[in-house]
Amino acid sequence: MIFQPVLNVFLIALLCAPVAALAVIALTKAKGRDKALWAMRLVLLLACFFMLLRPGIPGGATQTLATDTDIVLVVDTTASIVAEDWNGDEPRLDGVRADVQTIVDEYPGARFALITFDASADLRMPLTTDTTALVSSLEVLRPEVTSQSRGSSIGIANQLLTDTLSNAAEASPDRSRMVFYFGDGEQTVTSPPEPFDGSENLTDAGAVLGYGSAEGGPMRLTTGGIEGSSNEYIEYQGANALSVIDEENLEAIAADLGVEYQHRTADAALTLPDAPSTTTDYAESGSVGNVTELYWIAALVVVALLGVELTRASMLVARLRLLRAPSTSPGRKKPTAGGAA
Repeated sequence: MIFQPVLNVFLIALLCAPVAALAVIALTKAKGRDKALWAMRLVLLLACFFMLLRPGIPGGATQTLATDTDIVLVVDTTASIVAEDWNGDEPRLDGVRADVQTIVDEYPGARFALITFDASADLRMPLTTDTTALVSSLEVLRPEVTSQSRGSSIGIANQLLTDTLSNAAEASPDRSRMVFYFGDGEQTVTSPPEPFDGSENLTDAGAVLGYGSAEGGPMRLTTGGIEGSSNEYIEYQGANALSVIDEENLEAIAADLGVEYQHRTADAALTLPDAPSTTTDYAESGSVGNVTELYWIAALVVVALLGVELTRASMLVARLRLLRAPSTSPGRKKPTAGGAA
């Protein structure tokens, strides 16, 4: 049997020990039914302690892969990322999500960071191996609110990307670094895009992935509500405004980063570069085992004992109500203020 405690063992002991001591003292002083009651409460506490230790039985071994690489994802969250020209009339963001999932599957065990940009750049998720959290972040990701949009630059994330890569290089100089940029290249401010050349020396591989079409796609109004978008479209001069991909800008970003540019469409498979670092099979130095959890046994004991406690409490409450109920004898009158009846 092995244990995977939810907290430090000493902290769990510190939380449970005082309560256990009080229960033992009460048990030694109790008599009759009270002794059995305190014994049950002591068992309840021990079951909680056992459950917090998360006991389990080692199962069969499985092979897990790890890529010794840090991957930074830079995602456009301007209004144009939901332009409906992906796979016909679907939002471009659907394509971004699908490609991120492909990247996660291609580089198992890598650490991922997520940067998004619109009017400003934000580090949504620092480097982590928790790909479930990464995918969940992208699932709930929404573009900027249309009413608050004042234009954006496709290069506004350049400094944040450089800082993220620099910090990763300083913290883990032996790990390689990859950058994937997701966007449509549409520059909606009058100033030229900021260059990404400051990140080239820190990037070992990656790609710039472009979304959109030359014909363009309409964009729904985005809101800050739960739905994220409305049924209405952004209009320009009485017609639906169209967002058109700018591949020249995207190719310039790819040149700055020293990676390849790839125009993405729903009917084409994503082509990814090989990871710069060697993929390691953990089974070579010791396999990672599956564990059959046993904490549920203690949980059943806790539920059963709590059921006993609740039943006893209900019975006591019922008795108290009977004792408090007013009783009057038949044929007897209440005395009046003027004297005896």
